[in-house]
Amino acid sequence: MMMNRRQAIRRGAAAAAGAVLAPSIVPSTVFARPAPSDTIQIAQIGTGRIARDHDLPEVLKHAGVRVTTVCDVDDRRMAEGKEFVERFYAGGRGGGRTVDVRMIHDYRDVVRRDDIDAVVISTPDHGHFLPAVEAALAGKDIYMQKPMSVTIEEGRILSDVCHRMGTVFQIGSQQRSDDPWPQFRRACELVRSGRIGALHTVRVGLPGDPAGGKATPQPVPPHFDYDLWLGSTPVVPYTEDRVHPVEGYGRGGWLRCEQFSAGMITGWGAHHIDTAHWGMGTEFTGPIEVRATAEFPTEGLWNVHGPFHVEAKYANGVTMLVSGEFPNGVRFEGEGGWIFVTRGAAQVTASDPVSGTSAPSLQASDARILDSILGPGDVRLYASPEQHANWIECIRTRAVTAAPAEVAHRSCSACLVAHIAMKLPRTLRWDPVAERFLDDDEANAMRSRPQRYPYTKEVVRGLEFLR
Repeated sequence: MMMNRRQAIRRGAAAAAGAVLAPSIVPSTVFARPAPSDTIQIAQIGTGRIARDHDLPEVLKHAGVRVTTVCDVDDRRMAEGKEFVERFYAGGRGGGRTVDVRMIHDYRDVVRRDDIDAVVISTPDHGHFLPAVEAALAGKDIYMQKPMSVTIEEGRILSDVCHRMGTVFQIGSQQRSDDPWPQFRRACELVRSGRIGALHTVRVGLPGDPAGGKATPQPVPPHFDYDLWLGSTPVVPYTEDRVHPVEGYGRGGWLRCEQFSAGMITGWGAHHIDTAHWGMGTEFTGPIEVRATAEFPTEGLWNVHGPFHVEAKYANGVTMLVSGEFPNGVRFEGEGGWIFVTRGAAQVTASDPVSGTSAPSLQASDARILDSILGPGDVRLYASPEQHANWIECIRTRAVTAAPAEVAHRSCSACLVAHIAMKLPRTLRWDPVAERFLDDDEANAMRSRPQRYPYTKEVVRGLEFLR
């Protein structure tokens, strides 16, 4: 008898949890294909700006899935998230159904539920790791907003857990999907098929962030669980500019506080450096040498990097340069020409930075490069629809997604290695296999950071096989 999808995942999770000393990785193919009639029950963890503008609309529109639960530490946002989902289901595309969406304040109570199959995690960067690792250990499949983590250690643990548990994991790297941006895959296929000759340099254009923000302490809003929001990070006074707007869904100030985010190097770097890796063929490794300079604010609340320049060398001989001095996008330079790819003026949310020009989103040193037809001996990369659609399909088939956990970790860790180099005035040598800096204790100490009890990896049951 064929197991349904939920039974298959539970059986796989139980087997993995019961064999914590085994060194093997459990591939997703061990799970049975779900019955076509199964409806995937999804919980939305985090109901803020990116959830409302992007994640929820893209998940809700698909048949065979149902968002049953919303979770947020801001009770007002959670109630508005419930209303958002119920309004969709009551509308035309939702079939006019009356749905009572469950509200759960604490993500830990979400992942413990047997009637939830998968989670979408749209929390701030510092709130990615614990919900994701606990969801994976509970046998849930995961779609998570980028970046993978705020430390290299967290990313490595999460990737290992997802592989061990057979989790269908997708990071929100929309540039890997043909909807809405097919030009990124096309550019990477042309580069990897040799259309610009031997690749030697990749230039990644990323903006920095401004200084600012008011640090004056304010009363914590009564509907907001600030301690749970801080999670593993230190206790600091509440101020609206440190968190998110009390009214509305504008860009949160946490994006510009190093306690919660590394800034644009992981914010947009998780996208563009991922594209660079895709075109370079370095999706499962990282740089071997990095040096960087950056300006950091000297006053105000916001303290992530401003203008910066990173130079990273890879074992294949390619040098990747990352700076706000370059146009927003990725330029691949080879011995026979160049290809530049960008989103153009397209945005996922209204606050996304754009190139600022009306130039084409895919350009080359010679137009004939872009007209090139790929033949049988050329490189064809993973073709997928929109990221959420790809994730949902892979949940059903137990196939690997367009942007699985290890790819997500390697893109993010390259960003974090660059961020560490911004802090240290010297060239850093990085071992991408051991994921350690060579002969540099100070840099190695920055691969992780202390976690505040009880929001620590040590309290997560099931991580024993990594210790």
